[in-house]
Amino acid sequence: MSKVFITCALPYANGPTHLGHLRSTYIPADIYARYRRLRGDDVLFVCATDEHGTPIAVKAESEGLEPIEVATRYHEMIKRDLEECDISFDSFTRTTDELHYEIAQNFFLKLYEKGYIYEKDIKQLYCNSCQRFLPDRYVEGTCPHCGGEGARGDHCEACGRHLEPLQLEDPLCMVCGSEPVVRDSRHYFFRLSQFQDELMEWIEESDMPSNVKNYALQWLREGLRDWILTRDMDWGVPVPLEGNDGKIIYVWGEAFLGYISSAAAWSRKTGKPWRDYWDAGAVHFIGKDIIYHHAIFWPALLMAYGCGTPENIIAGEYLSLEGRKMSTSKNWVVWTSDFLERFPRDLLRYYLTVNAPLTRDTDFSWDDFQRRVNDELADVLGNFLHRTFSFTGRFFDGRVPEPSELTAEDEEFLNSIRRAPDTVGELLENFQFRDAMMSVIKLAKKGNKYFNDQEPWKAIKESPERASTCLYLCNLLAANLGKLLMPFMPSSAERVLSIMNMEDESWGFHELEPGRVIEKARPLFSKIPDEVIEEEKSKLIKEEDSVSETVTIDDFAALDIRVGIIRSAERIEGSDKLLKLMIDMGEREMQVVAGLAEKYSPEDLLDRKVTVLANLKPAKLFGVKSEGMVLATGESLNILDPGDAGIGERIM
Repeated sequence: MSKVFITCALPYANGPTHLGHLRSTYIPADIYARYRRLRGDDVLFVCATDEHGTPIAVKAESEGLEPIEVATRYHEMIKRDLEECDISFDSFTRTTDELHYEIAQNFFLKLYEKGYIYEKDIKQLYCNSCQRFLPDRYVEGTCPHCGGEGARGDHCEACGRHLEPLQLEDPLCMVCGSEPVVRDSRHYFFRLSQFQDELMEWIEESDMPSNVKNYALQWLREGLRDWILTRDMDWGVPVPLEGNDGKIIYVWGEAFLGYISSAAAWSRKTGKPWRDYWDAGAVHFIGKDIIYHHAIFWPALLMAYGCGTPENIIAGEYLSLEGRKMSTSKNWVVWTSDFLERFPRDLLRYYLTVNAPLTRDTDFSWDDFQRRVNDELADVLGNFLHRTFSFTGRFFDGRVPEPSELTAEDEEFLNSIRRAPDTVGELLENFQFRDAMMSVIKLAKKGNKYFNDQEPWKAIKESPERASTCLYLCNLLAANLGKLLMPFMPSSAERVLSIMNMEDESWGFHELEPGRVIEKARPLFSKIPDEVIEEEKSKLIKEEDSVSETVTIDDFAALDIRVGIIRSAERIEGSDKLLKLMIDMGEREMQVVAGLAEKYSPEDLLDRKVTVLANLKPAKLFGVKSEGMVLATGESLNILDPGDAGIGERIM
């Protein structure tokens, strides 16, 4: 029995989880942890909420709360989201726990004593209005690399580059909006540059996936610089050296240690030493936006401390939504809790696993979600299991029948069942979660074909022994499908095994004795109706449109709002709410998708003047390109009438 230490990137406690978090990190990690347990390995699976840093402090300040109040609120939300998705942590703690403070400060002191941390005066932004130095996330400006606006003092979302606050062009204080000045401040630095060669060798010799390895090597080839390890603020783990009041350890200098403090908390409860698991091999599951933190900063800190580095780092790529980047600020997002109010958790676990390999960006589409649930789970997997259990109940008094002599076709079918655990297991060993899940679905498809070819509804009259053999082998497959589903869809797997009066045991091929009682069949998966999906799509658009915020006169001036006239209108197939409009704007025509079908028919809109936002970034709404937006009221859907204004005239 092997030990293994598995971690998930610490969710940041300034908001609940959404589907992107689950897809990139928590579901793949849980699949792997569950598989290793089934295989007989001794697994320690840990996580914690990351509760320090400037975003939480800024949010607390804006809400008139203490940072710990904000962190506690979201810790509870995140914990509930992950539990309801069957994420099977052995320990889930907080970086505000006393034990975490103790471990983080001791770690800092050890590096300081070994000479890997040194002091240095640096230039830093200071806000005269707020009378304080501004840590990274307290500053916003223009990225010097790509020109992207709204870059923060530590990161540009547009190009993904790591930044320092002083690099920003036209910086502003995030709290009061004033322009900061530059002052000297004394800080502590980690000698990251000293580990350039050691990190290069470690990464090149590792078995890490190419998306992690290539990204880290790109950073290393640019050359590493020493890394500032402290910040001027109150919210965080205090620097454990005298004369440093008002200085804390940078969140990325202590958050990594949430893996260790969570494991240490587990050790205190169980009496088992967490270090045995870490030394046996640690596997980190993260999102791709924090690859360089985990593949460069974290292993360098561990090398300096003198303990083992991670065995592997698995980074999930991004999940977009209906062809567009997810945005929590614009409400273009599906929150985990909202999804689980409408659909079973295993549908989410399934879809986020099978729609693309973890190493590739992918998209969440409501239509594709419906298709895969209906076609693969209901029509393939669910159909096979329901038919098997129903026929067993109807023709064999609810007991697994005794097989007769096997034909060549029976033998081939039996061998495919025997091989499946090894095939799926090897894929899981290599973190190929999509391929592993699809192997299970392909096996269920083979089961349906075998069932159809054997025609047990005929054989029960013409050749009962053939019907018995068919149903024995189909029940054998059902039992093994129940086992194979355990890492991916544990709730559904437990239902299958419950019907068969079996328990979760171990990974591998499982024999099935004749005579086992099969409970009354119950449909495992229900098809999702079109109207349910349509409602989710409409809700998504409505929620995005509901977001409002204060804008400046310059923001308004950037909107190109003009008068147009509708030349053609037609319904979008499969939608009760959307219309495709061709609008004459004077100098050009533009195609707009508008959610007006509940109030207006296409005929009502022909040759009608409308007010159009003409410089909206083009997007695809349910597969149809939209180049602008027709302005209408939110509740009553009344189109804003431009009156006698001319076609193409701009509205100021």
